[in-house]
Amino acid sequence: MITNVTTFCLGLSQLICWGVSFYLIGALGVSIAADTGWSGAVVYGGFSAALVVMGIVSPAVGRAIDRHGGRPVMAVGSVLLANGCIALALAHHPAVYYGAWMLLGVAMRMTLYDAAFASLARIAGPDARRSISQITLLGGLASTTFWPIGHFLAEAVGWRGATLAYAVFALLTVPLHAVIPSTRYAVPPKPAPAEAGAQPADGRRNQVLAGALYALLVTIVAFLNSGLSAHMIGILAGLGLSPALAVWIATLRGVGQTSARICEIVFGKRLHPLTLGIVSTGILAFSFAAGLLSGQHSSAAIAFALLFGIGNGLVTIVRGTLPLVLFEHHVYGALVGKLLVPSFFLSAFGPLIYALLIERYGDYAALILSLVLGAIVLATTILLRLRFGPRRAVH
Repeated sequence: MITNVTTFCLGLSQLICWGVSFYLIGALGVSIAADTGWSGAVVYGGFSAALVVMGIVSPAVGRAIDRHGGRPVMAVGSVLLANGCIALALAHHPAVYYGAWMLLGVAMRMTLYDAAFASLARIAGPDARRSISQITLLGGLASTTFWPIGHFLAEAVGWRGATLAYAVFALLTVPLHAVIPSTRYAVPPKPAPAEAGAQPADGRRNQVLAGALYALLVTIVAFLNSGLSAHMIGILAGLGLSPALAVWIATLRGVGQTSARICEIVFGKRLHPLTLGIVSTGILAFSFAAGLLSGQHSSAAIAFALLFGIGNGLVTIVRGTLPLVLFEHHVYGALVGKLLVPSFFLSAFGPLIYALLIERYGDYAALILSLVLGAIVLATTILLRLRFGPRRAVH
């Protein structure tokens, strides 16, 4: 059973861990480049290296959580996160800098959403959905919280002092992870015969199909998220909005993301994860269609940012809850760890691919690519729903 204390502690740890790792480069990247004299490609390439490492270690981390539980894995991840931040602060050569990011890549895979989701699934099996939704609510505030903190610290004590402060924040998550129960969910001996929900994919063929569709979904969404996280402001400005207005509108993404997660927690209890998948990816696809009109109408730009935030916020919940209805809970960590590998690799190149596309073909081309990919993920969730969705009970 997952207690409110466990859920709150994991949610708070997600806020901190995302803030001091994944969003570190957004807050401190410019300061790092200015201080070291390294090119932007070198500075931001460290973050891409971390994402690649996340993909490499993902299966092993998933297996470890299945075997030992989230408490030891995530607690060790917190310590590695702190050490990675310290190594960044001490880096005066690109080789050391990249080594620090590689360490952070291991730590991020051990502490961020996918580790937390697997930990909750191990404790509560199919009953973990509500807790998964709740921890994403706090985790979604990481950039809103730590980007201002990072900028303030960088101005006060420099980016090296800021990363040392981040190391302290990371260590504060050790006791938060220590409250994770070591218990494992036990399958009820006799499920209710009238139950009509979706069942885990049975048979080798169904397992392969479900796994392939899930991997395709999370990989494309991760690519879109990383690419647009880096370029949304630039795209809006490139379409004709003033830089100040582009920044203001882009911040609405976070508003949409948090609002959507609150609504899902309050009203979405009865909405099946497969149905939520269609809703979330449909909103994502529609957001890119609105984005194509952003240059002519600022209202369309606002709709783009809000709807992208809403869709992305909901699809994060889908990413964590969909395996609960597609696969057996006792292999959640190991299986999902393998299926996530392509998403880490492709997301590492998302910002670069978008940059090259924008440079060669313009900002509209980036939105057209996003719309095509959005249509693909929508079709993927529809296929998952048709193949593995709930069926009427037979009496």
